[in-house]
Amino acid sequence: MTLFEPYREMLETAQPVGIAGQVSAVRGLTVSVADFPAPVGAACRIVRGTRAVEARVIGFVNEEALVMPLGSIAGIARGDRVLCTCSEPTVCVGERMLGRVLDGLGRPVDRLGPLHVETRLPIWPEAASPMQRRRVTQPLGTGIRAIDAMLTVGRGQRMGIFSGPGVGKSILLGMIARYTAADVIVISLIGERGREVHDFLERDLGDEGLRRSVVVVSTGNQPPLVRVQAGAVATTIAEFFRDRGAHVLLLMDSLTRLAMAQRQIGLAAGEPPATKGYTPSVFNLLPELLERSGNTSGGSITGFYNVLVEGDDLSDPLSDAVRSVTDGHIWLSRDLAARGHYPAVDCLHSVSRAMLDVTDDRHRAAARELRRLMAVYRDIEDMLTIGAYKLGANADCDLAIRAEPHISEFLTQGIEQSSSLERTRNGLIELHERIQAMRNQPAAGGPATRVFLPEISNPHGTGRGKVIPDRMRHSAGQGGRP
Repeated sequence: MTLFEPYREMLETAQPVGIAGQVSAVRGLTVSVADFPAPVGAACRIVRGTRAVEARVIGFVNEEALVMPLGSIAGIARGDRVLCTCSEPTVCVGERMLGRVLDGLGRPVDRLGPLHVETRLPIWPEAASPMQRRRVTQPLGTGIRAIDAMLTVGRGQRMGIFSGPGVGKSILLGMIARYTAADVIVISLIGERGREVHDFLERDLGDEGLRRSVVVVSTGNQPPLVRVQAGAVATTIAEFFRDRGAHVLLLMDSLTRLAMAQRQIGLAAGEPPATKGYTPSVFNLLPELLERSGNTSGGSITGFYNVLVEGDDLSDPLSDAVRSVTDGHIWLSRDLAARGHYPAVDCLHSVSRAMLDVTDDRHRAAARELRRLMAVYRDIEDMLTIGAYKLGANADCDLAIRAEPHISEFLTQGIEQSSSLERTRNGLIELHERIQAMRNQPAAGGPATRVFLPEISNPHGTGRGKVIPDRMRHSAGQGGRP
């Protein structure tokens, strides 16, 4: 970057001060402005005496511009002056942003003083050429065994985390933030309660995680434009660090609230509601935002996006749209959470489309066999519960019953526990070999088999492996889970 590059960018986005208009009407969330030829997306200011409210142009009706304020609409009156300040919204960025908490407009809210700005970047830049992207070839360890073993993620991949409310999406996102090996973490909390923001920063992220993070916060009581802009600001900050060669982890909680905010904007601008009330601009915004993650020649952005599923229904139109854009999805099961299985990752309904490119043959073979046995056990679980299955009737079913406690133990993990990618891979392969050895053992009775699970480490210390006896806890014809 040359010495004059920041000033050139400012001149390109600047607007003549002569673009001005007057408020003619207020309808719901929008303000109609007469004689205001500013472009859609332009930043403007509604001025009344000494009071000014920031706003954005969201559309036009006849000869009037539709403007949506970024603050309270109370106090705006007919005849108030509206000034165009910039042709497109920008955000201040710099290397010394790490450890800071910003609002949805990119302004600091942590009372640590002003930002050290290097340049300003537009939050809605032109889309990068597909030919500038690089393939996903390097695995990325998240520290979570269920993901690293069964749904291995690569650098530059985009993953959606789907579930209904109260199943553990935010906690899982906090674990990913703490344990993932990334140079920089950018976190966008959209539509959250104010209390939840403090909980995430202090409980889930912690001081150590915050030092290498930039957090962008927009609470649920803020205008919809601010919530949408929070997602764009966080992505722009991630792009800034990626372009400087960093491997960035981008976490967004939640994409659903961002889509709901865009739905409010679209309806206010007069868009027709489509499926479940979502406007066409929502389904245009999702790929525009998510496609900005990925690999370039210098760095990478790996994105995890939380999606709240209404009624635990994966066929929800928003869920379908996100899954069609991302490179994989993680489904959190309410049934697993109810049994105390955390993280409640349902491996049978989850997929990582980049796993084939970032794992070796032994890893994939072990994961495939565990997935097959989990599917077999799920098929006969109801029969086991009512005592309708007799051991010895089917060899695969018998093996699935015996392996299920060990698979479940391997995939469960405490919040304060982490496992490196290599340790998880070795533990998965060893568990696979032990399960294969069970085929030659009697279905009931006999000596117990000892299965060694991978070492589980606390990020602040070391842990020890766990040895689990493999003895049937029920006999033929008895009900209940093994």
